[in-house]
Parts: sequence; structure tokens; C-alpha cells
Amino acid sequence: MASSDNPEIVERGIKDKEDKEEEKGGFLDKVKDFIHDVGEKIEETIGFGKPTADVSEIHIPHINLERAEIVVDVLVKNPNPVPIPLIDINYLIESDGRKLISGLIPDAGTIHAHGSETVKIPVNLIYDDIKSTYKDIEPGSIIPYRIKVDLIVDVPVFGRLTLPLEKTGEIPIPYKPDIDLEKIHFERFSFEETVAILHLKLENMNDFDLGLNSLDYELWLSDVSIGSAELEKAAKIEKKGTSYIDLPVTFRPKDFGSALWDMIRGKGTGYTMKGHINVDTPFGAMKLPISKEGGTTRLKKNKEDGGDDDEED
Repeated sequence: MASSDNPEIVERGIKDKEDKEEEKGGFLDKVKDFIHDVGEKIEETIGFGKPTADVSEIHIPHINLERAEIVVDVLVKNPNPVPIPLIDINYLIESDGRKLISGLIPDAGTIHAHGSETVKIPVNLIYDDIKSTYKDIEPGSIIPYRIKVDLIVDVPVFGRLTLPLEKTGEIPIPYKPDIDLEKIHFERFSFEETVAILHLKLENMNDFDLGLNSLDYELWLSDVSIGSAELEKAAKIEKKGTSYIDLPVTFRPKDFGSALWDMIRGKGTGYTMKGHINVDTPFGAMKLPISKEGGTTRLKKNKEDGGDDDEED
């Protein structure tokens, strides 16, 4: 018998099953395409879109020797016709690839429909934590920083989205100025009341300029307080530089007891001085402490009385 005479045996059940699966697969694909097309049409009609975000500003509302309060302003725009929840905010501040601080702010609010909101992210940098972790970061220096922020939002149609942001800048590690009372210059002398000028030397130990606006202080000579004052005083102290300030003071020498005679004889007089200076810096206003304990100074006569203002103590 020739091979062409052999009938072809087809298992109809299997063939029908394959045809049905092909038809089913094609049907599901058509359904998916239809749903996708409908989703796009709804998105186009209703106007759904992805929100945008940008770091609009970084400011330092408060800074001192202990900490810096940093506020990161993030502008978030919502193009959608419905409000979108801001689920989480993750933030990280690093310097030269080293983490300074990180944190999470949950349930950070809601962005109004077709609106924009400025989301404020407050961060506190504790200088002792930074200096104890990274020994090479010295007081008075300026360090670079990079802020990384991830905003996690939930948007209809798109679902949960992460909006990554970055911003760089610089921040100081402040150091208090060094102060010396170089000498006390008489203007008028009597045992009941003496008017004198304090010659102060202020040394800026920072890598940035200080614009002096005012200072307050209290001064002790020979363990006797001769008074305190708050003065408006304008001066610029350049970075790693020195400035000299004259402060008027009135005191009663008779309150000093035997120490008065040491001062009259021109012997060194022990003093202590404490206070604060209010300064402007490139990073904002600061109130820095000034202090000197166990210092030594002496009283000077006027030039017409034979004194020499240029003499070193």
C-alpha cells in the first residue's frame, strides 16, 4: 500500500483545545489592550499626570556652637483633579559621602488638586555628634553637604511614585572667638568713680567673616565685678583675623581693696570677662559666646601723663 493511501489521523479533541486556547489568548490580549486604551482615554479626559517636586530653598533659621537648624523647602505641584497624599519623606544629609544625619517623616500631608504646596523638612545638625564621629572635621571650618530627599506619593492611575531630589551647599562648624583685655586706659580717675576705656582684642577663629553688630559683657577685676553692659558696636572681623574694640566702663576703685594699690603700682591685674557677640555671617545671624578667665591686664596712664599706649603688656 502506498503511503498516500494511509489516512491521516487527527485527534480532534486536542486540536479543538489548541484552537480554543489561541482564541482565549487573543481575547485576553484584546481585553488588556482595551483596558489600556480606556485608561489612556480616562487619563487624557480627566487630566491625570505625574506630580513634580523641586527643592526651592534651604535656609538656616538658627545656628550656634551646639547645633544648626536647617529647613528644606520642597515645592510639590499636583496636576491631578484630586488631592494626592504625601505618604512618606525620606531625607539624608551627607558630606563627602559620609552620612551626617538621616530620617523619615511619615504621613507628611496632602497636596491639593490642581495645586502646589511647599513642604518644609526640618533637620537638626548636632555638632558634637558630627565631630565625635568624624575627627577630621574641625571647629571653625566650612564643610560641603548634599541633601537627598525622596518624596513618596500615591497618585490615581499611576499608583505609588517616588520623587527623588538633591541639593548641595555648605555649612559652617562655628567656633567661638578668642578675646583678650589688653589694657585699661584711664579717662578720669578718682576713688569714688573712675571712667576708663577697655581695649579688647577679638580674634576670629573661623574660616568665614564675622560682622559684629553688638555685644554684651560682664567684667571682673581682682574678683570684683566692675559692671556689665550691652553695646551696639559695628566692626568686621575677617576670617582668621583680629579686630580691636574700645569699650567705655565706669567703676569705683575703692571697692577693690588692696588690689587697687597693685593696679596703681602698675602690677598685672587679674580679670575675668564673659558675654556674647551678635554677628552676621554668610550663613545667617549668630550669637556667639566670649569668655576669658584667669587673664592678666594692667592700668595705663594717658600719654600726657607719661604713658605709652603702644607698650606691650
